[in-house]
Amino acid sequence: MTYRNPTPTVDIIIELGDRPGRPIILIERRNEPLGWALPGGFVDYGESVETAAIREAKEEIGLDVELIEQFHVYSDPNRDPRQHTLSVVFLAMATGEPQAADDAKNLECFEFWRIPTNLCFDHDRILKDYGRYRNYGIRPRI
Repeated sequence: MTYRNPTPTVDIIIELGDRPGRPIILIERRNEPLGWALPGGFVDYGESVETAAIREAKEEIGLDVELIEQFHVYSDPNRDPRQHTLSVVFLAMATGEPQAADDAKNLECFEFWRIPTNLCFDHDRILKDYGRYRNYGIRPRI
């Protein structure tokens, strides 16, 4: 019997702690699907999700991040048009000047009230959930 399982990924909501309002970093994707996205990517075999989050942040934005907490897991089978993935989303803090690298064509630091609308995957839902948590302390519901 052959089993098909979702592919594990990580996404990281990275606040820049050394800037007013703690803006978050979004990357503009170099590859399909195109648009703005949270930094993140696939978990490598033999790698913990925490290590993957730190690695992906370094690869995509060039900064070391401090993981603050695991925020939520998103697993809708249609969240990624390429394949069924599940994402462990982390909240993280960083300081310094991010630089677009790896899969990131560009990046920008956004105040929370001016997040772009052309977000990839289910990152609009993730950021909506995060906004409710950041502003009111309400965690996403299952």
